Amino acid sequence: MAQSVFMAGILIGGIVLGDLSDRFGRKPILSCSYLMLAASGSGAAFSPTLPTYMALRFLCGFSISGVSLSTVILNVEWVSTRMRAITSATIGYFYTFGQFILPGLAYGIPQWRWLQLTVSIPYFAFFLLSWWVPESIRWMVLSGKSSKALKILQWVAIFNGKKEEGEKLSLEDLRLNLQKEMSLAKAKYSVADLFRIPILRRVTFCLSLAWFATGFAYYSLAMGVEEFGFNLYLLQLVFGGVDIPAKFITILSISYLGRHITEATTLLLAGGSILALIFVPSDLQTLRTVLAVFGKGCLSSSFACLFLYTSELYPTVIRQTGMGVTNLLTRVGSMTAPLVRITGEMHPFIPNVIFGTTALLGGSAAFFLPETLNRPLPETIQDMENWSPRAKEPKLESDTEKATQRIPLAALWTGPAPQLRAAETPFPASRD
Repeated sequence: MAQSVFMAGILIGGIVLGDLSDRFGRKPILSCSYLMLAASGSGAAFSPTLPTYMALRFLCGFSISGVSLSTVILNVEWVSTRMRAITSATIGYFYTFGQFILPGLAYGIPQWRWLQLTVSIPYFAFFLLSWWVPESIRWMVLSGKSSKALKILQWVAIFNGKKEEGEKLSLEDLRLNLQKEMSLAKAKYSVADLFRIPILRRVTFCLSLAWFATGFAYYSLAMGVEEFGFNLYLLQLVFGGVDIPAKFITILSISYLGRHITEATTLLLAGGSILALIFVPSDLQTLRTVLAVFGKGCLSSSFACLFLYTSELYPTVIRQTGMGVTNLLTRVGSMTAPLVRITGEMHPFIPNVIFGTTALLGGSAAFFLPETLNRPLPETIQDMENWSPRAKEPKLESDTEKATQRIPLAALWTGPAPQLRAAETPFPASRD
């Protein structure tokens, strides 16, 4: 019950905090989410009753959505086109490392209250560190806060040892280079626009199906670990370890083959491996385990690709709202998976048919999405419409990309990407 409430918090947080982030900025939501996560997590360790504990766990899930989505969006909006794949996949590795660390902590701290407190206290430090992370320049300019954006760029220049370049920037230069984007971004958008505007509706539908299929199939394999007949702890280690090569392959694939092909292929392979389990006898446990581990690795790759792909498809004016709405479908899939497994009581092969078929449908939906490899981030709905498959193929670096990057960031940015996970750095990334 507590886990379901936690997942419900993540689901609702994705919608609410995504919309608030597009309205009030990425950084305030990130910082508030860290503080809420630290306070609610620590409070859960001292909760006197079950209802209190469940309410605090809901807040934990709610705030985790804000942390994860804001981290991904800030990373994408600060990092140059050629570096997004590497930095996004690197962030995903911190999630994998957390999977290895948590079992060790649980083994060393058997009392759940102390374990809960131990994993929650560090978020107070992350809350303080988050104030060093600069707000998204893209969001600030498109929200009419050019003066503050200029100050942040000058601070970035000083931090990176390029004070002279920063002093050459002026508010007039910034507005001149982003005049078109500012004029097109005056309209305010909400969740309803994701389904009202045709291009947003198509992308949202396809991404939602891909997110749902990934979470749905992923948790089906995670919950079926004990069925493979091997040592449970060893299998958990293998299931976590497969993420390391899977995400490395994802970096190469999305960098050279593209997001479009990578997402479709990983889901189709995952669906095929799950369906293949139907035809493997239960006494061939080794082969069944290999198929399950392979499928889990493909789904981990799908997750890594989706976070980057989704943030690149939606324009800045509604990016985090779209990210939150589509990402919540993963939570719906994770909550639905246990119910589907119950159908195994009727016949053992039914759950795998449902899980595998859904993954195939998610992979097929990815074919209807435009490619974003080597393309600039869309700032407005018009930019997104120009990415339609029916539109003419754009150049690798459009005039809009040159305009938005030439003055604000080109001469200033030299460091690594912002990564706000368990081992994050409080400073932003390279902009070329």
